Amino acid sequence: MINLWQTALRMLLALTILTGVIYPLVITAAAQVLFPAQAQGSLLRDGETVIGSALIGQNMNGDPRYFWSRPSAINYNPLPSGGSNLTLTSAALRDAVQQRAADLMQSAGLTGDMTQVPAEMLFASASGLDPHISPAAARLQAGRVAAARGLDEARIMTLIDGSVEAPQLGLLGTERVNVLLLNLALDALQ
Repeated sequence: MINLWQTALRMLLALTILTGVIYPLVITAAAQVLFPAQAQGSLLRDGETVIGSALIGQNMNGDPRYFWSRPSAINYNPLPSGGSNLTLTSAALRDAVQQRAADLMQSAGLTGDMTQVPAEMLFASASGLDPHISPAAARLQAGRVAAARGLDEARIMTLIDGSVEAPQLGLLGTERVNVLLLNLALDALQ
């Protein structure tokens, strides 16, 4: 019986070292060598200053000179990542969606119902950190951004079209636009 316990403890120790120490160190080292930018968080820099990550949405909402991200239930803070957990019957969700639709429609000069606004601009992403919007959501904002910056709207549309990312591997997901990268390209225009 003691021999059985000794064997079990040795296996526990060996597997703990193998899967809890050696494997993570090997994978981390491989990632640093093969994919250094991604392993460091896909950070974007202006010189030595980190200005954001291509993987985390930024809060530019409210500034008419920039494209706005999806709403975030966690105010774009990556530490408590998560959604709001509000159900479709929630009055708070209904009020938030109606307010977001009204704000976006007003900023785009639209009248009518909220069906003109892409859904991802009305509902927060599940993680609260999604850095992407649809090309339609970016195009909806082109007029506001062009007017705020004194640029031709056609030039903004060309910038949007050049920022569209295809589905991963050609079939996973849909076309999307990384808002931070689009805003950086927008700043580079001026």
